[in-house]
Amino acid sequence: MLILAFVADFKKDDCMFNNENGVSTSRFVSLSAQNVQWSHQQVLALLSQVFLLLISMLIITSMIINLGERSLQEDWAEQRYSELQTVGTLTADKISFLQFRTQTLSRGDLLGRYLKMPTPILKQALIDNWQKLSDTIPELLGVTLYDTQGRLQFSSNNNFDNIQLPQSLLSKDNSMGRNDVYSSPMAFIPTNGLLGPYIYQLIRLENKANGLTGYLVVYNSVSSVLDSIKPAFFNHNSPLLLLDSQGYLYAGANQVMPLDTMPDTLGANIKQSNPKLWRHIAMSNYGQFHSLDTTFVHLKVELATEQDFPRDYVLLSYIRHDDIAARFEQWKIILIISALIISTLASLLIIFRHRFVLEKKAKLNSMRLANGLFNSDLICMIANDNGRVISANPKAADIMGLPLDELRDRSLLRILHLDEARFKQIKATLEQEGQWSGEFSLDTISGCTLKAHIRREYKNKHEGCYWLVTLEDVSQLLKSQQQAYLYQLLCDSAVATALTDASGKLLKFNSEFDNLMGLHGDHQHSLIELLGDEMQAQWSHISAQISLQGQWSGQVISCSNCRFSACLKTTLRGQLTLEGDIEYIICTLEIASPVLDKQAKSSNVLGHHSSIVLKVNELETHFNSLSESAKQESSLLVMDINPDGIISHLSDIALLEKRQKEIELHLLNALPNHYQVAQWQLGKLVIWLPATSSIQAHQYARETLTSLEENQLAEGINIGISGYLVPQTLDSYLQNADIALKRAKQSNDQRICQAFTRQFTSA
Repeated sequence: MLILAFVADFKKDDCMFNNENGVSTSRFVSLSAQNVQWSHQQVLALLSQVFLLLISMLIITSMIINLGERSLQEDWAEQRYSELQTVGTLTADKISFLQFRTQTLSRGDLLGRYLKMPTPILKQALIDNWQKLSDTIPELLGVTLYDTQGRLQFSSNNNFDNIQLPQSLLSKDNSMGRNDVYSSPMAFIPTNGLLGPYIYQLIRLENKANGLTGYLVVYNSVSSVLDSIKPAFFNHNSPLLLLDSQGYLYAGANQVMPLDTMPDTLGANIKQSNPKLWRHIAMSNYGQFHSLDTTFVHLKVELATEQDFPRDYVLLSYIRHDDIAARFEQWKIILIISALIISTLASLLIIFRHRFVLEKKAKLNSMRLANGLFNSDLICMIANDNGRVISANPKAADIMGLPLDELRDRSLLRILHLDEARFKQIKATLEQEGQWSGEFSLDTISGCTLKAHIRREYKNKHEGCYWLVTLEDVSQLLKSQQQAYLYQLLCDSAVATALTDASGKLLKFNSEFDNLMGLHGDHQHSLIELLGDEMQAQWSHISAQISLQGQWSGQVISCSNCRFSACLKTTLRGQLTLEGDIEYIICTLEIASPVLDKQAKSSNVLGHHSSIVLKVNELETHFNSLSESAKQESSLLVMDINPDGIISHLSDIALLEKRQKEIELHLLNALPNHYQVAQWQLGKLVIWLPATSSIQAHQYARETLTSLEENQLAEGINIGISGYLVPQTLDSYLQNADIALKRAKQSNDQRICQAFTRQFTSA
């Protein structure tokens, strides 16, 4: 761990040292002190796992909620089915009990006396008795007495006065006995202003003396029968519907918030409102039916055994799924909260696992990196708070001149050859500021100068401190600084010197150059600008010569827009790259005496012979300035570089200019001293040959042509040579050379021709 902390501290020191040496240090080095770096792949992997976890928990929670609600639906259906069975059984028993009560009423003493001797008093007493029974028994609606022909005698309730008995019961073929009770199909009758279902039970009244004496009919309310059973044996919150075999509703109307697909009025038919449910009911005696929002439970019951009316009735109950979901709401909330907690914990577990793996890898990588850095060429040591070395790398042992084992447990005071006062100062600085930097020399050991950075760190809250020591050998840096200082002294000489780039922009210059040009330390200038406008015109030729020959020299005469007033001898030396391009230009300027005053009138840049390609007017100025004897010893060479057919249209002029430029550079590269090249016109070059005889001129022309052939530049080249005739101007001199050039073109095998090279005297 000390090594890891050391590397974290060393990074800061190394950045400082390297910055001083001009070397940049990567800031992406993975150290133990750095946070864990999450890559895009790791972030995507983490997000995908968390996303899959959330999706899985969502699906599982949704499935549990759906299964829970469906389980509640099943439980409700089973409970309702059990209740429907109880209600059906009790209803059948109640109907049987009603039959027994009808038999009991038919055997009543008051009714028997009335049948033997009908009197108004007995009739009224019988009616009062029946009304009292109707008031006492909720399901008893009334009692009616019919004669043997089926005519109404009297009734305890006027609602039943219009009811006719079936002819099948009045016929002689009826097989009913004295104790048999006929139960009618259900029907509707208004009672107290409300329409309700009822059934009536009929029994024959007979005696031994007279036989059949009439019929007793007892009316019972179906709704009252069900209401007497439902509160004790059925959930009062669940609707209970009674349907006949044709689907008509006889009980269960006026429901609270009824379904749109369920009948809500007595006599309505479920076949029309919910045909799917009715088909399911018609195909089975009991069962469940699940729709999208409701669960139904039905049971078929038999309320009588006679065969002359529909015997089957259907008890139906239902519940909305929203009601079941509301009952499950508490568990649903618990499940959702549990799922959120589990998802959060699982997500944190996944994140912690990824971070644990990353930290483990980062720690291993940091340990490897720390071990590699600690055992590299850097000088590293770890010491305790008293300055005694705990650990050191091999480089430290080498620089100290001690074996690694002997270096450990030694004091920095002895190793670094510090005096007591400085060592105490270092300790005091570390205790106050936590770090110290400084330099010291090891001349007695290895003769080097070291730069040290010591940082005081704590192991933890309960343990002591340690020192992280990084050393850097700055001997070479000091030598480089000393060397740079010496070069600076060397450059500050009496010769004006400047360093520019390939375009002539100033990079560095010494004080003499600054004083000469009056720059006052301003580097935002160009050498071309400082030397006058003519330098700009000839800069391409000068750059070409620097590229070919490595340097250019000439004279620069002051002009109206120049910063200097003296004539300057200028030398431009180029620093070339491996590809031959100019990287830097070293310019030296020396004050010289002006030459060629006539030429200076037209140009302030005068290159030495063979330095640049002149124009014809510049060559003429130079020619006119020569003495007559110098002219007589000269020769003039005109070179035509235009191959036949090279200029077929205007666009080929650029091709000819490029060819002429290549030939000019080639001629300048091999041009003898004092010779001068000039441009006459496009496609023709003039070479001035001072102090050259006709034979030497011809020899030079042949050598030049051979050199051009070796460089594939001699195609279509013809040369004309002329000697000087006294007296003669440069124009006539050129005309004579041009005549020789025309003769060279006319010859088939000769490409060089001379004219006017012999001197003639008059007779």
